[in-house]
Amino acid sequence: MVKIRIPASTANLGSGFDSLGIALNLYNYVEMEIAEGCFISSADGSEIPAGEDNLIYLSAKKVFEKAGVPFSGLKIIEENNIPFARGLGSSSACIAGGVFGANELLGKPFSKEELLDIAAEIEGHPDNVSPAIMGGFTANAMEEKSVRFVRAEVPENLVFVAFVPPFELKTADARAAMPKEISVKDSVFNLSRSALAAASFLCGKYENLRCACSDRLHQPYRLPLIPGGETIIEKSYGKGALAAFISGAGSTMAAIFDCEKSAAEEIALSILSAEVFSGWKYFILHADNSGVSAL
Repeated sequence: MVKIRIPASTANLGSGFDSLGIALNLYNYVEMEIAEGCFISSADGSEIPAGEDNLIYLSAKKVFEKAGVPFSGLKIIEENNIPFARGLGSSSACIAGGVFGANELLGKPFSKEELLDIAAEIEGHPDNVSPAIMGGFTANAMEEKSVRFVRAEVPENLVFVAFVPPFELKTADARAAMPKEISVKDSVFNLSRSALAAASFLCGKYENLRCACSDRLHQPYRLPLIPGGETIIEKSYGKGALAAFISGAGSTMAAIFDCEKSAAEEIALSILSAEVFSGWKYFILHADNSGVSAL
């Protein structure tokens, strides 16, 4: 039996659609052991798929197949602390936990880099699974079935505030809101800013992030699906945020501050005090620089 810890993640970071992501210290836990059949349960009482369509189970099975090892089944116990369908990488955490846990059970035949390729093949894009597996900040691109990535440690002084609304936003719905084509002008806008975002995280030039995280590719089309989202961006910048953006596909909004955790909590409480944010909650987080790990 193995026990796995998997971090949440915030992806896109505004301009880096499907390519940039950061692991966060909000964790799901998975206990996994080989069994004869499929046995899946929740340690926290959350409703989860309990059959062979469970994403952790499917991801683990894929690793067995890649290793050429017969698969008889698994016993899985999940503890889910990452909110579902909120843009904090809950599905990627399942995939990362599944591939990593299976690799542990098999005696580690695959490196983390190889597990990332398997996870991205399952997910379809690497922006969440890459930081979930590797930790820290990652900039990613798919080349056929391989993920090309660079990684940077994110310092402790950066605080990530996740503003989580009481409603879900399915990734499919968020993608459907985007236009099929964009102008050359908007393409150049995003290319320049995503390059700046990656370089800024790699070099520690966080003062660039407000510019680097601005976006014309997806946020203008998704923000109308998140009532209050634009207000959170405006208020976060008004209180000194380095960056503010939709976390992944949403519905969570995220902001980055360079301040003490207590100061970030005061800011979050102040922003969410308006009646329009009834039912919203927040997490005060730091980056996780380790990625998925066995406990």
